[in-house]
Amino acid sequence: MLYYLFEYLDKHYDLAGAGLFQYISFRSALSFIISLLFSMIYGKKIINFLQLKQVGESVRDLGLEGQVEKAGTPTMGGVIIILATLIPVLLFAQIDNVYIVLLVVTTLWMGIIGFLDDYIKIFKQDKAGLKGRFKILGQITLGIFVGSMLYFHPSVTMKEKLPVKYQYTTEQGVQVLFANAKKSIKTTIPFVKNNQLDYESALAFLGNDYKKYAWLIFIAIVIFIITAVSNGSNLTDGIDGLAAGSSAIIVATLGIFAWVSGNIIFANYLDVMYIPNSGEMTIFIAAFVGSLVGFLWYNTYPAQVFMGDTGSLTIGAVIAVLAIAVRKELLIPILAGVFLVENLSVILQVGFFKYTKKRHGEGRRIFKMAPLHHHYQKSGYHESKIVTRFWIIGIMLAVLAIVTLKLR
Repeated sequence: MLYYLFEYLDKHYDLAGAGLFQYISFRSALSFIISLLFSMIYGKKIINFLQLKQVGESVRDLGLEGQVEKAGTPTMGGVIIILATLIPVLLFAQIDNVYIVLLVVTTLWMGIIGFLDDYIKIFKQDKAGLKGRFKILGQITLGIFVGSMLYFHPSVTMKEKLPVKYQYTTEQGVQVLFANAKKSIKTTIPFVKNNQLDYESALAFLGNDYKKYAWLIFIAIVIFIITAVSNGSNLTDGIDGLAAGSSAIIVATLGIFAWVSGNIIFANYLDVMYIPNSGEMTIFIAAFVGSLVGFLWYNTYPAQVFMGDTGSLTIGAVIAVLAIAVRKELLIPILAGVFLVENLSVILQVGFFKYTKKRHGEGRRIFKMAPLHHHYQKSGYHESKIVTRFWIIGIMLAVLAIVTLKLR
């Protein structure tokens, strides 16, 4: 909202300083600062409110050190992350930008689903929470909406860099480096030269009219990614500070990709596809990172609040939508490697247990406990050490993901 106000003042009254709001970097910095301050200052008030309403975590005894002491710690802290993100976004972003609309809807939709899950667990005394099929239905619904918007909305386009021999300068002295904007569902393949993959090509076997059905495969891919990353984030939220800290690293890295892809100068220098209007996502990303860092103030060991599914499901969905929007979804296994490993540890544990029980009559385990962070707890590592080491791994993976901009 403030963006439009200062745009008007700059245009009609030439107000000093109003032009700063045209710069994404300035608005991103403001978004980060306000989000951080809101989550740190008002976060405490929200925690006190949750305590007053007895919105406490009920902890199952899994035999983990320090676990019993966590009982009664306020949960649903994801509300802090959501509010601290949306307030600066509504203030400083172009709220009619298609990418901002997608991210705001994603945040609210998954926030509601997570809130319902936490509400049922706490106030209905049902530890299972919202039934799994309803969570999946919510994720599929979001995937259909996001996929449809990205495929059909006219503002979602890309520009490919022209070969040098086709680049030219106009009579006005403007250097034309990129082709005209066009609809496309191409994405980026990391570590590969000429690294673009067109999802439409997977349907070429259908004949000449195969492009008519491309939206089906694209939306199916979007649904899968949103569901997988959202559940991965949910599984990672098991010890103090792990999910919030890991997510902050991932989202900040995606911010770099959004900045590069939405800026024609950087896109030209790094030889990546230019995605018009995508740079506006940087404002949302800055606010989201600020909210996660501010939330960590209260969520690091010993946690004063847990994010609950209100936060973890929302975080995963936002990361998935950001990655898809900047055409970097194939980087998710690297960038969100912590989430992937946590997911795989559960799949392997359950699968191996069922297989050995069927074959030998007795279930066996690969890990002492899954997800993986609990395995290390059972091995005697303090959760602060586990979280710090997972953060270090997350930073290394983020650097590797950034390097893919040039390493191909």
